Parts: sequence; C-alpha cells; structure tokens
Amino acid sequence: MRVYLAADHAGHELKNHLVTWLKDQGHDVADHGAYVYDAEDDYPVFVLRAAEAVAADPDGLGVVIGGSGNGEQIAANKVVGIRAALAWSEETAALGRKHNDANVVAIGARMHTVEEATRLVEVFLSTPFSGDERHRRRITQLADYETTGAVPPLPAGD
Repeated sequence: MRVYLAADHAGHELKNHLVTWLKDQGHDVADHGAYVYDAEDDYPVFVLRAAEAVAADPDGLGVVIGGSGNGEQIAANKVVGIRAALAWSEETAALGRKHNDANVVAIGARMHTVEEATRLVEVFLSTPFSGDERHRRRITQLADYETTGAVPPLPAGD
C-alpha cells in the first residue's frame, strides 16, 4: 500500500520512525516532511501536501502527526476528498476506517509512546471499511456537502 506521511516539528521524530517501520512492513512510503527539525515550522505546509497526495490516490492512505494531532486532522480535512480521523486508541483508529472510511489518520506524538503510535497506524492501515449502507450514506452526504454546500435534508418529523 502507498502511505503518505507528514509531520510538523512535534511529530518529526515519530514520522521518521514510521517511515522506516512502514517500509519494513512492505509499504510504499511518500514522506512529505518535515525533513528537518524546526521548532517554528507550520504543520499546514506539510500536512496539506500529504492530504492532497492521498486525495489523488484512491488506493493510498495517509498518516499526519503533530503534538496532539488536532491541527493536523483539521488541516487534512480541508482538502476535498479527505476524511481524516484523530486516533487516540486502537478502537478509534479501527472505527475511523471501519465506519467512516477515513483515508488519513492523525496522531498526537506527545500523546503516545512510539510503540503505541505505531500500533495505531498498524490498526488503521489493516482495518477495512465495512461498506455498510448506513456508513456509505453518511459519507455520501458529507461528500455532497463538500462539493455543493447543500446541507442534507432533515428526516421527516424533525
């Protein structure tokens, strides 16, 4: 699988670890930076590039890393076609894929050990989308809103 990674200074070390780990697992890795540690760098510079690459590759997945992962998730979700999930447990990593067909996982490097973060990535990459109709319907509603700006209609009776 092709995996696109990006991180700011807070996630730089974890990203470098994951690049090596993912390659060892047989994945094709695209590193979108940061390439050097700079405590003043800005996560959108790197994350938006990785997210755009994922959006252009329907078979690829992305991993974006920061201190908490929050800013990285927000940045990735600004790219049309991206569904980024913030994972803080194995369950949230799995559910992001299984229920939301997330194509990017955001991880907080300051929130997890290297081993924990690696496991979150492993779970995310290995969990398939369930394909359940209700989940497809919800994803379609979000994609339609993303492209048209039209809010889905309320259910009858609301």
